[in-house]
Amino acid sequence: MDPSTTLSLTVTLAVLAAAVTHATWNAIAHGIKDQTLAFALIGAGGIVIAIPLVIVTAMPRTDCWPYLLGSVAIHVFYNLLLMRCYRLGEFGQVYPLARGTSPLVVTILAAIFVHEHLGLAQVGGVIVVSAGLAVLVLAGRRPGRAAFVAAVGTGLTIAAYTTVDGVGVRLSASPVGYIGWLMLLESLGVPMFALIRRRDVLLKQPQRILLAGLAAGALSVLAYGLVLWAQTRGALAPIAALRETSVIFGAIISTLVFREPFGRTRIAATVLVVAGIVLLNVG
Repeated sequence: MDPSTTLSLTVTLAVLAAAVTHATWNAIAHGIKDQTLAFALIGAGGIVIAIPLVIVTAMPRTDCWPYLLGSVAIHVFYNLLLMRCYRLGEFGQVYPLARGTSPLVVTILAAIFVHEHLGLAQVGGVIVVSAGLAVLVLAGRRPGRAAFVAAVGTGLTIAAYTTVDGVGVRLSASPVGYIGWLMLLESLGVPMFALIRRRDVLLKQPQRILLAGLAAGALSVLAYGLVLWAQTRGALAPIAALRETSVIFGAIISTLVFREPFGRTRIAATVLVVAGIVLLNVG
């Protein structure tokens, strides 16, 4: 696999589908006011989807397990930081900041640890997409200091698990099995905590909240599964940049659902992101 080649149309469409799905489950999570409850339900939904995957697919190769378990640990910190983000800031503030931090960091990590060196057009695409995401952060009110720190920390964990999983899934010889085991193991923590410490709250929730949280969990498995599959077909950095176009879809959702203004700044950010996607596919 030559990482300097352009991404195929299939990979591009798969990652864009993952971006839409990711923005959707994050919007659902943000819409549930009790964030511990939200992520417990999302974890439960992830477990329900992951169990059949680990049963029917081949076990990932031994070589990939250090990466898989390392990713599980990173995902625990990611979920804790993401819950904190949604407690402290508005969806339209913290979501683009968290996601926008990742692509440039992944580019550096992939060059150092995976020895992926992109062509000039693809480097330009990553930079332009990141610039578009940064512009989104400037739209509307700025997040407070605590929300800013939590969002940047979330972005760094995203970059870390993206790089680790990019290596691990390629070693697994069973991408779907890797996805299933990753989602199963990383989804256990918050639901177990909620069952032990918040069972009374969980049982009192209306069916609408329970179903929304479980659906978000299923969507989270689909979203990251598409990304992991794509990482077996292309270089990590451009895929990471494409994935973070979820921020654009998040901005649309925040306008339609949370009534946050779209405005000229977000239009400019969207144009930049589209231009970056074109560059990622030029070769």
